[in-house]
Amino acid sequence: MKHKRKNKTFPSASEDARAAELFVATPQTLCPSYRLAYRDHDFLLRDELRPVRLQLELLKPELILKEYEIENTVVIFGSTRIPEPRVAHKQLSEAEADASKGPTDESLARKVRVARSIAAKSKYYEEARKLASLVSKAGKNSNHFNFVVITGGGPGIMEAANRGAHDVGAKNIGLNIVLPFEQKPNDYITPELCFQFHYFAIRKMHFLMRAKALIVFPGGYGTLDELFETLALMQTRKIKPLPVLIFGREFWKRIINFDALVEEGTISPEDIELFKYVETAEEAWEIISRIYDVSQRP
Repeated sequence: MKHKRKNKTFPSASEDARAAELFVATPQTLCPSYRLAYRDHDFLLRDELRPVRLQLELLKPELILKEYEIENTVVIFGSTRIPEPRVAHKQLSEAEADASKGPTDESLARKVRVARSIAAKSKYYEEARKLASLVSKAGKNSNHFNFVVITGGGPGIMEAANRGAHDVGAKNIGLNIVLPFEQKPNDYITPELCFQFHYFAIRKMHFLMRAKALIVFPGGYGTLDELFETLALMQTRKIKPLPVLIFGREFWKRIINFDALVEEGTISPEDIELFKYVETAEEAWEIISRIYDVSQRP
């Protein structure tokens, strides 16, 4: 989708950029200082230009999402390490086979334990996929409920959510982040809505700027970071309340003792009411559809 210019009085930046390429080669025009600032890659990467890069990273997705008329999203977070059940159980079989070949050392035993744990949690891949399909199908078929699924764009639970939207032919969003190790967007993100970020902070802003619900599956540091930032913003009333649905009571009760935080006096009893535990896609969808009155409106 191309942005249409309203003011035709001045040449556009792209028109001027093309005109700038017509220069006559001289010692002056060949010097980097002569380049248009917005076409000077080395200049834009200077440390002093960080504020400009932050603004660009905020604006680019904002403008594109506006052009696609995306105003409401359902955010789905979760581990990159939870694959679909078929893959998880294959990994478990391989780990068990390796351990059975000889005396089991601690590293092999741990590999089996981890593979068994991941295989047990792989059910959440299917739940994320199913929930994203329910949200996206409603978004396609309702004039009222036009919510779009958005994820971090990676593998695991994020892939499952983008895949669920893709299954029903719905557009969906991926907000990828540049990491020091190789990574790529999953194959189910709508290409025009697949973004890449350098700054975690700006990426997290975009997760919440249009969010109408936050869905959190079992995960690690990244998932915890995103969950607690949202809870903190809601607790301090920096953002409006929104449903926060956490999949897997058993997992989260083991990982985080929210009740202990209340007992220690570091959060209030009502702060635990900022989120709800759920176990299935149907349960989560029932809560979302009830809050936003999906079943009662066309």
